[in-house]
Amino acid sequence: MTDTTVTRDDEASRYEIRVDGALAGFAEFDLRPGAIRFTHTEIDPAFQGQGLAGILAKNALTDAAATGDAIVPLCPYIAKYLETHEIPGAEIRWPGRRES
Repeated sequence: MTDTTVTRDDEASRYEIRVDGALAGFAEFDLRPGAIRFTHTEIDPAFQGQGLAGILAKNALTDAAATGDAIVPLCPYIAKYLETHEIPGAEIRWPGRRES
């Protein structure tokens, strides 16, 4: 059984996913007043095909929503994840979309 963890590294401005201690991928973010902008998500090729990107996105977005900051999905993967998954308590600010 593998040990998979997701942690937030504020110094590197990213959430990291590790498998048995090895860095398997990350989701970069940019903090702005009242918002967290997700800019890029990447899974190491050696770890692809294991569903890690989804685990990373779910954990990172759930943590970000808990801060009360709005989530701005600039990263295509994060945007697609948010279109197909519910994140309880998340306020999403879609780039380029006007609020009505």
